[in-house]
Amino acid sequence: MSSPSTQFAASRRMGIYEPVHHISMWGETFKGSTSPNTGVSTIVELETRVDNKSEETSHGALEPSKKYDQEANKPPDKVLRRLAQNREAARKSRLRKKAYVQQLESSRLKLTQLEQDLERARHQGVYIGGAYDSSHLGLSETVNSGVATFEMEYGHWIEEQIRQTRELRNALQAHVTDIELRILVEGGMKHYYDLFRMKDTVAKADVFYLMSGMWKTSAERFFLWIGGFRPSELLKVLVHQLEPLSEQQHFEVCNLQQSSQQAEDALSQGMDKLQRTLAETLATDPLGAGSYTSQMTAAMGRLEALVTFVNQADHLREQTMQQMVHILTIRQAARGLLALGDYFQRLRALSSLWAARPREPA
Repeated sequence: MSSPSTQFAASRRMGIYEPVHHISMWGETFKGSTSPNTGVSTIVELETRVDNKSEETSHGALEPSKKYDQEANKPPDKVLRRLAQNREAARKSRLRKKAYVQQLESSRLKLTQLEQDLERARHQGVYIGGAYDSSHLGLSETVNSGVATFEMEYGHWIEEQIRQTRELRNALQAHVTDIELRILVEGGMKHYYDLFRMKDTVAKADVFYLMSGMWKTSAERFFLWIGGFRPSELLKVLVHQLEPLSEQQHFEVCNLQQSSQQAEDALSQGMDKLQRTLAETLATDPLGAGSYTSQMTAAMGRLEALVTFVNQADHLREQTMQQMVHILTIRQAARGLLALGDYFQRLRALSSLWAARPREPA
């Protein structure tokens, strides 16, 4: 009969090695050992450790199976519904973006076409009663020569304002000298004076066009007051961009706001009175002899005052800007002109975004 150690070696060569079995054989061998430190308790402890390790290994192997079972037990309809909702939301987002881009491109093409039509009207149109006959251009209405000229000049004015605003920003960021800033400020102020001169000319050509604000974007028209911006309101917007102001500057700015507000109130009251008078003139009994001719003659006379109101409002705007520049330092004045240019650019950008916004189908 072969010894236990010989049997263990043979078992390993045959590939049937069993941990617990060879520990039992070790136990038989240990019984004959003369070592005082080896006994049955040592063997039991070894067997217990092996059993515990086997149990831990089996539990570890079951964990992925439990997780897989939990994933498998999830209701598939909820997963599919969530995936479908995500796909639909992504599809709608792509459609809205595509429609937005298309509307922007369409607006750009329409603007280009309008500019081309106005250019042709200026150079090729035929005068009829002070207006262009635009039937040969495919336009639905006649184009006033003064209005057409103003449209093109104002377009160039906007481009120059954007350029000047960019130049002011770069100069302030580069900390150029006060002399250089003064040149830029004076150029910016002259640019606004040019606008007031252009408006004076177009008011004589068609004051209703100027008053309606059709030459401005929709967001700018929302703040329109007698053909332009309201000086006192604009001061309130800009003064926060000019801090810090000295105590004396605060005092002078407050006085300027108050005087501008008083002048605006006086002009607004005059406009209200003109509207009431014009309405009463047109509402005269039409059955009276020669009443229609007298009505129109009187109404035309009243409208001459409307041009004066527009000119006075622009004069107030110009005076307010001049007074503000005198109150401020040259760097503060440069920052004020920069803030003013940015303000109008953002109003125009807001109008473009509003016009081209994606719309949900009705």
